Amino acid sequence: MTLAAAYFLDLFFGDPENWPHPVRWIGILIEKSEIFLRRMFSSNEYVSGTLLTIFICGITFLLTAFVVFYAYLIQPALGFLINVLLIYTTLSVKSLKDSARDVLKNLESGDLVSARQSVGKIVGRDTDPMSEGEVVRATVETVAENTVDGIISPLFYAMIGGAPFAMLFKAASTLDSMVGYKNERYRKFGWASAKFDDGLNFIPARFCALLIPVAAWVIGMKGKDSLRIAFRDGSKHPSPNSGIAEAAFAGALGVQLGGINYRNGVAVEYPLLGDVSVLNKEDIARSVKLSLAVSFLWMGLLTAIIMLLL
Repeated sequence: MTLAAAYFLDLFFGDPENWPHPVRWIGILIEKSEIFLRRMFSSNEYVSGTLLTIFICGITFLLTAFVVFYAYLIQPALGFLINVLLIYTTLSVKSLKDSARDVLKNLESGDLVSARQSVGKIVGRDTDPMSEGEVVRATVETVAENTVDGIISPLFYAMIGGAPFAMLFKAASTLDSMVGYKNERYRKFGWASAKFDDGLNFIPARFCALLIPVAAWVIGMKGKDSLRIAFRDGSKHPSPNSGIAEAAFAGALGVQLGGINYRNGVAVEYPLLGDVSVLNKEDIARSVKLSLAVSFLWMGLLTAIIMLLL
């Protein structure tokens, strides 16, 4: 009941722009803590970065547990509501769908500049030099990756430990997105955050090797190819988790992902995932449809597990 309520709240309402969001507070805390810890442990960035990961994830978990626990003490209905609302803030079903469709809308109107700006809001790579095909590829890759980060993983941890575990995961994910880069500034400092995020996503990402092919088969996409390419190409990606989802999406859509991305003007080559095929803008809508199908399938599976355990 709790997971379903949180899931459908996010599916229908997403993240209203003017509402306070815990991720914004976590982001501010990360920025302030980074400055302090770099000063305190300037001689060892591995130590300062590890302490940042422990502090941010620990304080997020403890505060969430405190709020939920005392809400239940005051009134069980209040505790349920707070638990649902906090889990809801960790999900990205609607925001992922809307962001991808914004890119598609701009491409369909022939406005490549606006399409680049739209995709720039959801990817961490240079967008100015992108062709239409590269905009499409970036969007599809982001939909695939964030199906894990924004849907599969938070629901998995919410099932295990409610809002405290879901918020712990969200804190780790936010840390990775802010400091988990392999550049000069964060290679050492962000190492612990990146590794912890990888560890938390490890099991949920492996579920995707089966979830995505099954969902693809249900909605009439290439389920067998999705499974084949997930196992053939998933381990090629430098990320131990993103590669599985991207490879499974590539197989299901019948496209090829990966290639050269630019970050701060530097070309970074990623392995090719999937069989040779030309991407077109319709693949964005198809990737969103597949992501939604995966989320429905996962929600149904988790609900069945919870009912069996009760």
